Amino acid sequence: MDQIQAEIEAILSQIEVLQRERDALKGPEILPENDSPEAIAQAYRHQARVAAKVSAEVNGIDNAIAALENQLQQKQRQLRQLKISKQPLTKEELLEEALQDAYERADHINELAKELAEELRELKAIAYNLSPSYWQVNRYEVRLDTRHLGQKKLLH
Repeated sequence: MDQIQAEIEAILSQIEVLQRERDALKGPEILPENDSPEAIAQAYRHQARVAAKVSAEVNGIDNAIAALENQLQQKQRQLRQLKISKQPLTKEELLEEALQDAYERADHINELAKELAEELRELKAIAYNLSPSYWQVNRYEVRLDTRHLGQKKLLH
């Protein structure tokens, strides 16, 4: 049990370090050497390269934090299971454990729901952009199909 608690503390510490590192990441503002158009363009190009690098690093840190948070939840569950198996729990403690598990599951579901909502927004945007093109390409086929709507077929 002490080993799992130590692992939890190490994970929390690493998450804290990563969060501070992420907060500290900010590309320095690069000012042009002079007011010439070339110097201004060069400064903004350099700023864009730095911003892209910082963005990639922030994304990597966010991914690491997410992985560590998942690992933290697993270790916390392991610790709770060990505590449950070592001593009988009161009804209040059992209820508290169940509520904690429910909150963790709800948080996970909410994260998944956010991701799904974003995917749906992207899909709707694609469909919205695709729709006019689809109807332009398939207009002739639609006309052919509608001519046959009034006819009835005989069944044998």
